[in-house]
Amino acid sequence: MPSDSSRSSSIQPAIARVTDRIRERSHILRTAYLERVRKLAARPRAAEKMGCANVAHAFATLPKDDKLRVFQDRAPNIGIVTAYNEILSAHQPYENFPCLIREEARHLGATAQVAGGTPAMCDGVTQGMPGMELSLFSRDTIAMSTAIALSHDVFDAALLLGVCDKIVPGLLIGALHFGHLPSVFIPAGPMSSGLSNSEKGKIRQKAAQGLVGREELLQAESAAYHGAGTCTFYGTANSNQMLLEAMGLHVPGSAFIHPHAPLRQALTREAVRTVLSAPRIGELVDERTIVNAMVALLATGGSTNHLIHWVAVARAAGILIDWTDFSDLSAAVPLLARVYPNGKADVNQFQAAGGPSFVIRELLRSGCMHGDVRTVTGTDLWAYTKVPSGNAHSVLWEELPKQSTDESVVRTFEDPFAETGGLRVMTGNLGRAVVKISAVPEHLRVVEAPAVIFETQEALFDAFKAGDLDHDFVAVIRFQGPRANGMPELHKLTPPMAVLQGKGYKVAIVTDGRMSGASGEVLSAIHVSPEVLAGGPLGRVRNGDLIRVDSISGTLEAIVPAAEWALRELAVIPPALAESNAQDLGRELFGGFRRNVLTAEEGAVTWL
Repeated sequence: MPSDSSRSSSIQPAIARVTDRIRERSHILRTAYLERVRKLAARPRAAEKMGCANVAHAFATLPKDDKLRVFQDRAPNIGIVTAYNEILSAHQPYENFPCLIREEARHLGATAQVAGGTPAMCDGVTQGMPGMELSLFSRDTIAMSTAIALSHDVFDAALLLGVCDKIVPGLLIGALHFGHLPSVFIPAGPMSSGLSNSEKGKIRQKAAQGLVGREELLQAESAAYHGAGTCTFYGTANSNQMLLEAMGLHVPGSAFIHPHAPLRQALTREAVRTVLSAPRIGELVDERTIVNAMVALLATGGSTNHLIHWVAVARAAGILIDWTDFSDLSAAVPLLARVYPNGKADVNQFQAAGGPSFVIRELLRSGCMHGDVRTVTGTDLWAYTKVPSGNAHSVLWEELPKQSTDESVVRTFEDPFAETGGLRVMTGNLGRAVVKISAVPEHLRVVEAPAVIFETQEALFDAFKAGDLDHDFVAVIRFQGPRANGMPELHKLTPPMAVLQGKGYKVAIVTDGRMSGASGEVLSAIHVSPEVLAGGPLGRVRNGDLIRVDSISGTLEAIVPAAEWALRELAVIPPALAESNAQDLGRELFGGFRRNVLTAEEGAVTWL
C-alpha cells in the first residue's frame, strides 16, 4: 500500500460549513447507526456463534484445508458479492475474479467465498426500451441482494465487485447496512478507446436527421462499444469510480486500469490484503467522506444521477444530505477536469493525464476535501494522490508530476477550468431541479421560450421528425418520475434537441425524469421534484406558457401570473400511459416500489 503522507491542508470555510451542517442534521440518525454497527461488531465470530449444523452448511463446499483454517485457526472468511454478468461489458471481466481472490486469500492465511450475486442491468442496452423503467429501482434491488448475500452472517469482511450505474450505489447501500464489516470495492476498469465519443455523437445526430441509416449507425456504435470494460465517456459508471476513490473505498488508483492489463491482477490481489486490515465500512463512511464524494463529483462535472444515488448512500450510513448541500459545495469547488461530455477526452486520456489521483491531490491542496478521513488502506486520503504501477504480481505507487501533463483534461486548482463546480440546483415555481452546466456552452445557459409539453420522449422525437419543432421552445417532459414509471433515463432526447440547438434555435429541457449521465450539451433542468404524480407543479404547465430556465441564477420559472398559477389544476396522467408503465417485461413486479418510493431529492429510496 502507498505510505501515509503527512501533508495536510486547512479545509475551506465553505466546505467546513456544509460538513458541519450535515453532521448536525444527521446527529440522531448517525448516532443510532453507529450504535448498531458497534453492537454487531462486538458479537463472536460466525463459526463460534452459530450452531454446528449452521456452520456445516456454510462451509460444506470448502476444501479441507480451508475448513481447518476456519474452525481451528480462526482464520478470517471474506464474503464476495459479485455483479458479474456477460451483458455488461464492464462486469464481464469479473468472471474469473473469485478464483484469483480465493487464491490470494489462501496465500494470506484467510478464506474467501462467493456470498452471492446481484442483478446488474446495462442502461446502454435498455435505453429507450421498457426495461429502462426498472433501472433506477434496480439500485435498491441490488442493495437488497447484497443484504441477502451477507445475511448468512459468516463473514469477517466483504469484497464488492461492481462498476456501473446503479450497481455501485446499490452495493454500497447494501454494504453500509452491514457496516460492521470491513469492505473494499474492486473495479474492473474501462475498455480501450475506440471511436471517439464526439464522433459517435455526430453520427447519432446525423441518424436523428435521417442522414445516415441503421447500418452506418450500428457500425459507429460498435466501434465505440467494442470490448471489455466500462464505456469510455464520463457518465454514471465512471463517476462511480471517481467517487469511490474520493471516499477511500478502493485500492488507491485502481479505478481506470484496463481489465486485461497485468496490473489489474496485482490490484485485485492487493484488495484482498487490504480488506483483511481495513476499518469497518460503517465507521469509515462518515459525513466528511460523503462530502469528499460530493466534492469529487462537482470538481469533475460528473453524472447528475449521483444527486439521487448519493443521497440514498448517505442515508444508508445514517447521514442526511440534500441538493442544497450539493449547490453550496458547487459554489466553492473548482472544475478541475474535462472529460466527455464535458470535454473531448475519454476516461483513458483522463487517467493518462493523472486521473482521480491528480484531481484528489489538487482538491486536498486547495482545502476542498477532508484529508484526515479514514480509508480502507488504514491511512488518510493522501494515499489516493499517487498512481499505481507494476505487473501482475506486484504494485508500487508513484508521485504524480506537480503540473498537469495535459491541461485540456486536468488542471491544478490555481488554474481551473471554472471557479465553480459542474452541477447546479435550480428552484422556482416549477419545483427544484438540477442542471449539469459544465457541458453546456456559456452562451446557452439561459433559455426563455414557450413550453411544448410531451408525456414521453418518443412523442418529442416524433414531433422532431415531423418538423414541428423548428423554433425556440422549452420541452416539458412529464410523468417521468419514480412514482410514474420508475424514472427511466430519457436518453433519446439529446440527439434531436442538439440538432435543433445546432440550427440556432434556443431550446431547453425541463423534466421530472432523468437523463443519461453522459448528457449535457443541451440546457436541461432534470429531476424536477416533486414529480407531477406526487403533486409537483410541473403539472400546472400548459402549452405556450413562457418558461425561463436560468442555470446562471439557478431559476426555474413558469412566467405566469401568480393568481392564475395557483388556480390551475394539475395534469392527470393519461390512463393508457399509466397502464403501459405497469405491465409486461417484469414491470408489474415493481408496483410496490412505485407506490412507496420517495422523491428524487430524497434519493428515490424505496426501503424507508
